[in-house]
Amino acid sequence: MHLRDMRVRALRFLAVLGTVTLAASVVACGGGGTETANTSSEPSAPSATPSGLKVDAGTAGEVTGVVALDGAAPKNAPIRMNADPICVREVKDAQFMETFEVGGDGKSLANVFVYVKDGLGNYIYDTPTEPARIDQEGCRYHPHVFGMRVGQPLEILNSDPTLHNIHATPKVNSEFNTGQPIEGMKTTHTFDKPEVMVPFKCDVHGWMNAYVGVLEHPYFAVTDRDGKFSLKTLPAGTYTIEAWHERLGAQQQMVTIGEKETKDIAFTFKAPAAGAAASD
Repeated sequence: MHLRDMRVRALRFLAVLGTVTLAASVVACGGGGTETANTSSEPSAPSATPSGLKVDAGTAGEVTGVVALDGAAPKNAPIRMNADPICVREVKDAQFMETFEVGGDGKSLANVFVYVKDGLGNYIYDTPTEPARIDQEGCRYHPHVFGMRVGQPLEILNSDPTLHNIHATPKVNSEFNTGQPIEGMKTTHTFDKPEVMVPFKCDVHGWMNAYVGVLEHPYFAVTDRDGKFSLKTLPAGTYTIEAWHERLGAQQQMVTIGEKETKDIAFTFKAPAAGAAASD
């Protein structure tokens, strides 16, 4: 009799335990409990651009603009190449640093790197196989400011009959310092991370300097002598556009474009105070 009572009690316990477990499972799945996994009444955030989406060039827009200088541009410091007789022989004209390059009106600012800083979501872009290029000619870097893509090869050329070295001093990418003692020598380098900007210098010729913006997307430009730039084939959206100058820093502004729409924007940098040096 005692054994039968124990069995009955055990069966009752198991029945109660099963009921409790079933109720807990229903509540956890949101099936009729007083609370569910998400009780927020706020609407969910819109989904981001689907990963792997490519830009439709047929509906893309464009951001164009100009960069101006408010005030008189300082005179660029003269370059003295006496330390290398070959540079003196190769370069006949007077040379100056390129810190402040302005147009004929004295207001349009060249060599400003303009790019989309934010707003592109998860669009993907093919990496160019055609290399970006920087040349050492006339004991100067050409171009002085340029852009390229992450993973794109950078071709570095020495067009001078003298020793050059290209010394990159990035903060995010790996530093490199490559000597090129022979005229016509070429080397190739690839950056694996985005970075704005990467400075270049020549340890042999201290006046030589250049800057490259490395991006994961193709929306960048360098202003010309008229201060103009264009960012083409942008998908409709809202973007943060940044303009960077080697001496005057960076400015940002927001712009929204629709499908097939062109928006014009403008940046104005304040010129340094009169008498400020423009040597670097």
